[in-house]
Amino acid sequence: MRFTSPPNPQEFNERVWQLVRQVPRGKVATYGQIALMLPTPNGVNFESYKAFGPRWVGGAMAACPDDVPWQRVINSQGKISERPGAEKQRMLLEEEGIVFVKDKVDLKKYGWHGLEESDEPKQEKLF
Repeated sequence: MRFTSPPNPQEFNERVWQLVRQVPRGKVATYGQIALMLPTPNGVNFESYKAFGPRWVGGAMAACPDDVPWQRVINSQGKISERPGAEKQRMLLEEEGIVFVKDKVDLKKYGWHGLEESDEPKQEKLF
């Protein structure tokens, strides 16, 4: 089965945005990590979600409201995906203290792996 978008795109996007708002300043997460931190949407099997979820997160980030720190979501190689706004994304991340080696972020050093690793106050779980 091929999924071009999540079964309920607005609900999925809202969940993505709520989660990305939790990524602390100076940290990044990948599209795939964000997808796997969210529950698999109803009607989608896990294997399909693993394949399509990162793209759906990318779509959500492209449409996010101004209060979502979109710059903190990068690709699984630790790079900023080529697209309009890529230069601004790098500038914003560098302003937060993230260091690039050539065009890559060290995900071991700057990667965020969920709320339990945040040094910000714990927030109520969404799901």
